[in-house]
Formats: sequence, C-alpha cells, structure tokens
Amino acid sequence: MVQPITMIDLFAGCGGMTAGFQAAQGYKPVMAVEWERSAAATYAANFGESHTHWGDIAEIPDHHIPEADLIIGGPPCQGFSNLGTRDVNDPRNKLWKQYIRFVRHARPKVFVIENVDRFLKSSEFALLLQETDAGGLLEGYELSYGLLLAADYGVPQRRKRAIVIGSRIGKIELPEHTHALDGGTDLRPWRTVRDAISDLPRFPGTTELPPVSSEFFGEAVPGPFKALDLHLGRQPTQLSLQRYDHVPPGGGRFNVPYDLLPPCWRNKKTGTTDVMGRMRWDQPSLTIRTEFFKPEKGQYLHPQWDEHDPGNRVNRPITHWEAARLQTFSDGFVWCGSKIEIARQIGNAVPPVLANAIAEHLKPYLLQTVPAQRTASQADASADTLF
Repeated sequence: MVQPITMIDLFAGCGGMTAGFQAAQGYKPVMAVEWERSAAATYAANFGESHTHWGDIAEIPDHHIPEADLIIGGPPCQGFSNLGTRDVNDPRNKLWKQYIRFVRHARPKVFVIENVDRFLKSSEFALLLQETDAGGLLEGYELSYGLLLAADYGVPQRRKRAIVIGSRIGKIELPEHTHALDGGTDLRPWRTVRDAISDLPRFPGTTELPPVSSEFFGEAVPGPFKALDLHLGRQPTQLSLQRYDHVPPGGGRFNVPYDLLPPCWRNKKTGTTDVMGRMRWDQPSLTIRTEFFKPEKGQYLHPQWDEHDPGNRVNRPITHWEAARLQTFSDGFVWCGSKIEIARQIGNAVPPVLANAIAEHLKPYLLQTVPAQRTASQADASADTLF
C-alpha cells in the first residue's frame, strides 16, 4: 500500500502551497493553520475542514501538533516587505519562532519556508541560520536558500520569493529552473499574460459577488464562489477612464497627459514607475499584490490596447479571476470572503505552480524515507493539473 507524504501547512492562507503540493500527488495534508477567517474558510472549502485550524498559531498546544514528513508555510512578511515598515520588532515577524516550534514537535524530514525577498537579508533570517548550529533549536537540519523567480518555474508572473529548504535527510538544493525568457535546449519559454487570461471575457458582466454563504468553523462566511463569480468589474469615473486610455502596454503614469494627472503625480517626477501601468500580452505580469484591482497601485490594467483603434481597448484593471489565473490557481478552486478579502488571499498566496515545482523536486528525497513505492499514474502527474 502506498504511504502518503504527510505535511503541515502553517500560515496557510487560502492554500496556494497546499494546492501545488497536492497536484504533485503523493502528499497528504494532516494539519493547516491560518489566522484570517475567510482565508481559512477558503482553505477548508478546497482541502477539508477537519484538519484546518482557524486561529492563533501560538494557542495550539504542543501535544496537538502531529508528526509529519514535511512542514510548509510562510510566516507573515509585511515587516520585511518594501511596502511595509520593515520593523524588526513587528510582532508578525516573530511568528517564525512558532514555525520553529512546530518543526521541533512534528520532527519533519524536510521543511520549506516561503517569504518576500528581503527576508534573506533580515535579522530574523540570520537568527534562523544560527538555530541550525550545534545546540540550536534546528540542530540536525541543513539549509538551502535563495530567491526564486516564479516565471522561471512556469508562473506567468515576475514574482521573486525567498525560499528556504531545511532537511535532516541530507542537504537538498533549490529546484532548477524549468522555464526561461526565451526558452532553450532544456527549458520552456516563460508563460505569458496571454497564456493565462486571453480566453476570459473582456468585459465582466457584474461588479458584485453572488449572495451566497456557507458555514465554516461554526460561523457564516460569504461563498464559496466559483472562478466565474470572480470576474468582477468596477465602476471607474470618467476621469479614470481617460487616464487608462492613454496608457499603452508596458506604459504607466508617465503616459498620462499632465492635465489628467492628480496633484500627487504632477509633483512626483520620479519613482513609482509601474503605477497606472498596463500589462503586456506576451510577457509575464509584474507581481500580483493584494490590491491588484486598483490601477494606481501597480501595473494592473488589462493588456488589450490597440494603438490605431481606440475601440479595441480594454480600459479596466484585471478582475479577481484574472489575478487568480496569473497566480496559477485552477478554475476549479473556490473562494470564500468579501471581494477585498478574496483579493488579499489571491495576492498573498504562493502561486500553486511554483509550489508544485518545489513539491516535485522534494519528492525523490522524501520517498527515500517513506515506505512503499508510488504508482506509475502518480509519478506521471504534473503541474498541468493546476490549469
């Protein structure tokens, strides 16, 4: 009988990492922990409520932590982010210590930490490295770490993430690239915005989620919503539409005529080059953040723009469905929460296809210590199941 690789997902969010690992087949989640209610509900709606813990990770007692072959997760990273305060005393950045507590009690063969790129230069990461020394809390684990560009692993997005792999079954390096800008002998070309969203309707039919709710953890939560439910438009002002119309693919606020600019942009001649930006069809998107529905926050305008035919332009920000596609969530994934909560879940998630590349890379090492062999059908599974 095939024995699954058991795993715990900490700070699980909506379940992007779990989605990628489950698509690799052979992995079984035995516990997931998430603080934010709607994100925990989304996770539970997709992977089951019985092993999902909604609440403060610090309140889970040691004796409730199960043994597992693998721990995955990304402690909240706002304090390390360029968009945050970068305060090393931010209590959110102390949650990595809870991650270590789980490693100590679950004794996984391997653990994976995902975070923003600045994490690798933080004092918290330096302390994490120290804990692998003799007498440290992570003694016996060897660490590999670095920055992974999501586009290099099949995600249609230029998203850089810090990845740390800790192993007590021999050092495990980070996975090799599977994709490159122009492909190559052994690499596939980057996936593009066109690959991800060109088949979706250009003009959303609604601005609101359906009036649907369900119960998770004993409380009512909006949803679950299907992919099509997330194809949500907005109601921009006429001034906003005029601004959008001047921005070509790859352009941004500097393409907007001076008389249409708000005072804050008129007085700021440099920086923030991607705001009011328009995506390019045949390139990956820039990083999808939590407020992708606001063009003033980044390069989030729909890529369709015809220089010679103003009638062949799509002057709107991307929808939640399009953002989820760019994050490589499958259309079969369902979502819970308000529009803003779901947007936050999408932007904060680990792209499932990136997680899948890590999962496939780890399998041979973990299977060396897991009894029995996997079936041929499992071995043939690939990240294609995510699309």
